[in-house]
Amino acid sequence: MFVPEVRRPAASTSIVGEEFCFPYLVDLTVKKKIGLSSKHFDVLDHNGSMLVHVEGGFWQFKKKRTMYDSVGAPIITMRQKVSWRQEWIVHRGDNLDGSNLLYTVVQHTSPFQLKTQLQVFLASNLTAQICNFRVVGSYMSQSFKVYKGDTVIAEVKQRFKLGSLGKEAFEARIYPGIDYVFIVSLLAILNEIDS
Repeated sequence: MFVPEVRRPAASTSIVGEEFCFPYLVDLTVKKKIGLSSKHFDVLDHNGSMLVHVEGGFWQFKKKRTMYDSVGAPIITMRQKVSWRQEWIVHRGDNLDGSNLLYTVVQHTSPFQLKTQLQVFLASNLTAQICNFRVVGSYMSQSFKVYKGDTVIAEVKQRFKLGSLGKEAFEARIYPGIDYVFIVSLLAILNEIDS
């Protein structure tokens, strides 16, 4: 169960597309399933209807995940970049050329860090000196908050259930005007980094 934070209203934040932003608070359920050769996430609304799903192979050197809408059209593709740190690049659709770049997600590390931290840089942020968004989470669970500046724009909590080998569930609370596809992509990336 989410405990609402006292916060200032955030301006509408469309990263992937306006069609993925709702003008009201949205609670989503994200179900993760691991098979022998694949891993995927299903994102469901409060009625249990599928909004989007993420698919990707399990045994890949350069990990790649693609998010599809409910009719199977690709929305975004997330790909791990080969570098000395955990870095992912996200493109619109399933085309990985530079013109479709939306954002880059980089794991922030320091020797005294007690929480998982990701920094998100939009493609329009050419200097990449200051991140556009921050993700702060727990090493023990896949729960995290997404910040735009000092404002929380989304929260994700892992639901624990005994005896659910190969399956996990998450609750995602997306604040008004925030792109839920963007938030789900951060969950998928953080899940890859922590696994």
